[in-house]
Amino acid sequence: MRTVRTVVIGDIHGGFRALKQLLESANLSKDTQYIFVGDYVDGWSESAEVVSYLIDFSKKNDCIFIRGNHDELLYKFLKFGEKNPMWLSQGGESSVESYSKISEEEKKKHLQFFENLVNFHVDSENRLFVHAGFTNQHGPQSEYYPNLVYWDRTLWEMVCAMDSSISKEDDKYPKRLKLFKEIYIGHTPVTRVGFDKPANFANVWNVDTGAAFKGKISMLDVDSKEIWQSEPVFKLYPDEKGRN
Repeated sequence: MRTVRTVVIGDIHGGFRALKQLLESANLSKDTQYIFVGDYVDGWSESAEVVSYLIDFSKKNDCIFIRGNHDELLYKFLKFGEKNPMWLSQGGESSVESYSKISEEEKKKHLQFFENLVNFHVDSENRLFVHAGFTNQHGPQSEYYPNLVYWDRTLWEMVCAMDSSISKEDDKYPKRLKLFKEIYIGHTPVTRVGFDKPANFANVWNVDTGAAFKGKISMLDVDSKEIWQSEPVFKLYPDEKGRN
């Protein structure tokens, strides 16, 4: 039986206070399904708190957690000790610091959380939820390199630059877009193209509203397109820089 409401939540980047504010102020009914598009960590100082909160939240709510590139990089650090220099400079240092404060028992629960993330989700109405995008014309399940789904930016760049007058029947219409009714992504902040709320081009919705920088965490109802947002995350961490 279909849930009454499905909402998708954009990138969080360690902004625990903003995430908690968003979900508590929205106060949605218990039959809501929550789909998180990834990047729970790296940026603000409370990455471990975000993951602990999501683990507890999922015990009482129907949740699907998509894997983001930052989540995979932190997982590799926690599991194998990998310290990718580029990752450290792009918010990873904040997660290393955050995770230095939690117990080994808690860390094991978080490792399980990261291991259980899914690369993408397709619902019963053929709507795709994925962190970044996909390049294969047969869909994300056919990617030669599976991790592309949480690194790709070409899908978003393509729809931003598309001529909106092109018909779906036109041979030039992108084949990737025909595969799904709608596509929901994060990964690339819409603030880079002048938006402060989830943005839509063609059948792609981007719900990353720049929480790692000067933006907010956003939540979108996939049916009604109603939007909820936190305060700008940086205002809740006045003594920090985030990824700015």
